[in-house]
Amino acid sequence: MLEPSADELRDWGNSVTQFMIDYLGGLRDRPAYRHTSSREIRGRLDSTLPIRGTDFNSLLKVLRETIVPFSRQNAHPRMFGYVQSPGTPIGAFADLLASTLNANLTIWRSAPAPVELERLTIDWIRQILGFPAEADGLFVSGGSMANLAALGAARHARDDSLGRLRMYASNATHFSIAKSAALLGIGRENVRHVAVDESFRMQVDDLVAKINADLASDYIPFCVVANAGTVDTGAVDSLREIREIADRFQLWMHVDGSYGAFAILAESARRLFAGVEQADSIALDPHKWLYLPVDVGCVIYRDPEAARAAFAHEAEYTRMFGEEADEAFVCWDYGPELSRRFRALKVWMLLKGVGLDRLSEAIESNLACARHLESMVRASDDFEMIAPVELSIFCFRHVPVQLRNQSPKVVDAFNERLLVALQRDGSSYLSNTMLGGRFALRGCVLNYRTTLRDMEILLDDLRRVAKSLPNSV
Repeated sequence: MLEPSADELRDWGNSVTQFMIDYLGGLRDRPAYRHTSSREIRGRLDSTLPIRGTDFNSLLKVLRETIVPFSRQNAHPRMFGYVQSPGTPIGAFADLLASTLNANLTIWRSAPAPVELERLTIDWIRQILGFPAEADGLFVSGGSMANLAALGAARHARDDSLGRLRMYASNATHFSIAKSAALLGIGRENVRHVAVDESFRMQVDDLVAKINADLASDYIPFCVVANAGTVDTGAVDSLREIREIADRFQLWMHVDGSYGAFAILAESARRLFAGVEQADSIALDPHKWLYLPVDVGCVIYRDPEAARAAFAHEAEYTRMFGEEADEAFVCWDYGPELSRRFRALKVWMLLKGVGLDRLSEAIESNLACARHLESMVRASDDFEMIAPVELSIFCFRHVPVQLRNQSPKVVDAFNERLLVALQRDGSSYLSNTMLGGRFALRGCVLNYRTTLRDMEILLDDLRRVAKSLPNSV
């Protein structure tokens, strides 16, 4: 098993390929989620410490009979619960190939061609966003790491003010921003949460007021985080206005576009991202709206030297000599990671193999599905929207006629029970959030398999499941 023969490798490969074919071909016939327990899963797994090896087909049998059916099916067309990718077959094959090569992208000399491929692919993403030619970046594990890296560069630019720094983000911003502030020594308490408007976008007047109040109290404002697609509602902040305020107060402007920024590829959404190219840094997740398997996030810096100033570190065992400038490129100078897997391969293979035109069509279809859901909800007499649809996240709730005169607390409790029942039913899957103090059913369309009909099935599922609830209305 440690070093299989060519015939064994061929057999393994054929078995895995057949598994992929069967799995992907039967997705619509599977429940999106199967209600289970830790005890049930543990009972199906052999817990004995393995002293002797097991043949490959036996391992694949455990995957097929236990791991797959007792997993959430993220590739299911009605898995709306979270901002997550279904993955792509080309991305899965790319991961296999990258793991086979097992390149470690630390510096150019450690993986010359993989590093060059990463730099090329990063440059393609730079062009998609409209960043200047000198911008650069890295692939990282995900949006949280991308936010951490970008804020690390921003913090270093004002490092002489440690302990008095203040940064600004709307109260709809992802929790990784406050977590990054804690890890970087800025402190969660120094993240000022700016109010949002009725569309859940940052209120720029409140941003200015908070900056001025901090200046009057001898704090040092140093960074503002704008959202290009919030995780709750998909709201996109007014990026140009925020850039103007950042310039006025000499702030670093970071954009968290982990969910939404690749929607710039869709013609119908492109206007929302006007000004994104003026950011000092941006976080993106190719493993979201490029549909790639996890993990691959991305951070891009408008001025990569600002990142290098924050992250460059030398040790004798890493010292380089006798290299030209391009060949002396050091990946860890631009982010917190040393060991880095060959994430660029799947991004390159997807962009090259699929092309931007097809990706644009897929994203447009996702946006159309969310808008279709919104139109059906607004036309119904038993559902209501809780937030406007801006990208592909939708927040709504079920309010049957018998509940119309009930208190908000009663409606919230009903929708909480409905959500749990829907998830256990398995036909469709939603998650939840709180907006304006109200419980909301929340979904996100981020799957090229999802159709308008799936949105109709979702509402049918909710109505059907609601009728089965104990003491249902």
